[in-house]
Amino acid sequence: MGIETIDDYIQQAPADVQEILQKLRRVIQEEAPEAKETISYQLPTFMLNGNLVHFAAFKNHIGFYPVPSGITAFQQELAPYKQGKGSVQFPLDQPMPYDLIRRIVRFRVAENLEKGKK
Repeated sequence: MGIETIDDYIQQAPADVQEILQKLRRVIQEEAPEAKETISYQLPTFMLNGNLVHFAAFKNHIGFYPVPSGITAFQQELAPYKQGKGSVQFPLDQPMPYDLIRRIVRFRVAENLEKGKK
């Protein structure tokens, strides 16, 4: 059976990780209240004029996917973390940088709202 909602996704994670995922979700909801929650590529996804951000739980980290522009705009602050072209890994054995995540989401919201005007 596939994952159909973000709640389904979070419930499959270990209890301690569920707390992190719920807080991450709240941060995204607070910064992007108009965004639609969905599952895309089997990942929790927020949509606002297209893809806004995804996140995922792994054994040792939380993956956060703000597309390449979200990584590039915060490159200096994200430097301590392992990254891909449009992703960053936040280790589970370190405090989650919720304030940084909040600012990245705020940046992506502004970017996607601007894109929606064009």
